[in-house]
Amino acid sequence: MIFRRKTYRVNPEKLEVFTDFFHQYLYPNQIKHGAKLVGRWVTEQKDEVVAIWQYEDREHYESIEHAIRNSELHKLAQAKRKELGELFFESQEDFLNATGKYQPPKHIVAVSGLITNSNGEILLVKNHHRDDTYEIPGGQLEEGESLEEGVLREIQEETGVEVKLYGITGIYQNLTSGIVCVVFRGEYLSGTPRADEIETKEVFFQELNENNIDQFIKRPHFKKRVMDALNPSYIPYDAYKLRPYELISEFEVVVEV
Repeated sequence: MIFRRKTYRVNPEKLEVFTDFFHQYLYPNQIKHGAKLVGRWVTEQKDEVVAIWQYEDREHYESIEHAIRNSELHKLAQAKRKELGELFFESQEDFLNATGKYQPPKHIVAVSGLITNSNGEILLVKNHHRDDTYEIPGGQLEEGESLEEGVLREIQEETGVEVKLYGITGIYQNLTSGIVCVVFRGEYLSGTPRADEIETKEVFFQELNENNIDQFIKRPHFKKRVMDALNPSYIPYDAYKLRPYELISEFEVVVEV
């Protein structure tokens, strides 16, 4: 495992513009091709930004950089930089090797939801950083959130709609990335579906079945989640706190859809 430290010297007055550019172009292109962002920091004077990226090895880094340089998003980023003008004065990078493991193992918990409207159509999104496929909306759980709170927030942020949840239809573990994804099923309540500049580029309802799903959902693990949710076997779910015990939310009664 190697780490790349990228340092930018910036104009404090352009920090917000540079951060928006990073989130819209640099971050999604790196993530799409396999890099991991350890963290991104800015000095108290707001004149220097540091981002640390993680790769399997130097060969992995070089393959990602090659893919990024030949990507459509990279071309768009170059054009946007010309439009925005000078975003930073200078930049430099160096590579770091860890001297040991100082934290307990961490796993990422993600949530997503198969949401249907009154016509039985399914809410689909296409993400900026994963634009080779459509998928059901979702994302990573934030610290302190319940699974239910997380999926409701992610759906609202990515699509602009409010939904009602029925229950959990599946739990999926990505051993490569250390991600556990919990999938809910629910129904549309209100709001106009809309894309989000940072996360989603397309949002719409679409009829899906075994005959046409391959036209929309290109990744096999995403397809499996949808097919399981279309023919659900719900499992119990409780969210609670301890000392003292406090039940936060639960799914006991399953509504057939």
